[in-house]
Amino acid sequence: MKIHIKNGRLIDPKSTTDALRDVYIAAGKIVAIGAAPAGYVANRVLDAKGLVVAPGLVDLAVRLREPGFEYKATLESEMQAAAAGGVTSLACPPDTDPPLDEPGLVEMLKFRARTLNQARVYPIGALTLGLQGTRLTEMAELMDAGCVAFSHADAALTDSQILLRGLQYAATFDFPVWLRPQDAALARGGVAHDGQVATRLGLPAIPVCAETVAVSTFLLLAREAGARIHLCRLSSAEGVDMVRQAKASGLKVSCDISINHAHLTEMDIGYFDSACHLTPPLRSMRDRDALRAALIDGTVDALCSDHTPVDDDAKAQPFGTAESGATGVELLLPLALRWAEESQLPLARALARVTCDPARVLGIEAGALTPGKSADICIFDPERHWSVTSATLRSQGKNTPFMGLEVKGKVRCTLIEGQVVYESA
Repeated sequence: MKIHIKNGRLIDPKSTTDALRDVYIAAGKIVAIGAAPAGYVANRVLDAKGLVVAPGLVDLAVRLREPGFEYKATLESEMQAAAAGGVTSLACPPDTDPPLDEPGLVEMLKFRARTLNQARVYPIGALTLGLQGTRLTEMAELMDAGCVAFSHADAALTDSQILLRGLQYAATFDFPVWLRPQDAALARGGVAHDGQVATRLGLPAIPVCAETVAVSTFLLLAREAGARIHLCRLSSAEGVDMVRQAKASGLKVSCDISINHAHLTEMDIGYFDSACHLTPPLRSMRDRDALRAALIDGTVDALCSDHTPVDDDAKAQPFGTAESGATGVELLLPLALRWAEESQLPLARALARVTCDPARVLGIEAGALTPGKSADICIFDPERHWSVTSATLRSQGKNTPFMGLEVKGKVRCTLIEGQVVYESA
């Protein structure tokens, strides 16, 4: 299939391109940008006049819920949601049931994802067997099966010796380890940020030090082991300051934040809105502003959706007992654009945080429009307004704090390996 994308505003943050350019695709790859190759005849022409032609988005946290949690979402529904959101590459955490701790499970997930012929799935392997925190997995075998990194997801890892050994094992092969910083003891029983809202509502609180104590531990152990680590979903001003200092000292560390924490604060909980029950909790306005500033200056490497579909029954409960999580893969693009507009950033700067920068964290060839490389492309209308409703979300999970919000930025077409996998009017 030869596809000619014409009249579009091509924005490729990696090559710093922002200009009107045509894109020519053949055999799943970009064969030329600008002028057509000699003798090129397209089978299909996509007119992108008034639209942005960008690399497919790369999302660092998309829970596909398979295997084990099909009642919350299915691989089919979430892959369709990813395509509708312009996401062409995604990382899935290992907290499935059973966890991704054996090569066979990883291979099965990769095979199932390939048969759907949609987004590229990059599994994150479990750091310990069953995410129990007692015995390390065979990381080398999991990497051979298709894992790109190792993590303990949101499961507590209280044994620092096990963590150190895991980091040393990973450092031997230069495997990246992804860790979500939250001290299990300090966060025990908590459901909201330790601030005025939790006090007013009488909710058990999670202090900021639950994050910073864990960040400190991870950074010290990573330095001791010589390991490469990625800190997932930072939520506090103090946390990003610690990462900033660690980067300045030469430590091999990267980090991300979620779209929820880039926009929302503890005040959005309102009167026990369980849609805002998230992990980590929504923090203060000061924390949110610090996260945004760190996203701009590069301390925070990537913006992710932290896509966590939850079934309606699990959310339709009192705040303290409702299941944590929010659907987000279809909102990554519009909320990244919203952040850029509110921060008065060029569009290319914002797109970098959801394309080439997360691709660099994953260590994959994605997030760029390069002749000779795979044609993974997102074509979107940056001025198109749409409302977040249950009907407009393709994800099986309809739980999001942004429900009912009107957002700007609508994906019109998603291509993966030169094949159109999603189109909208």
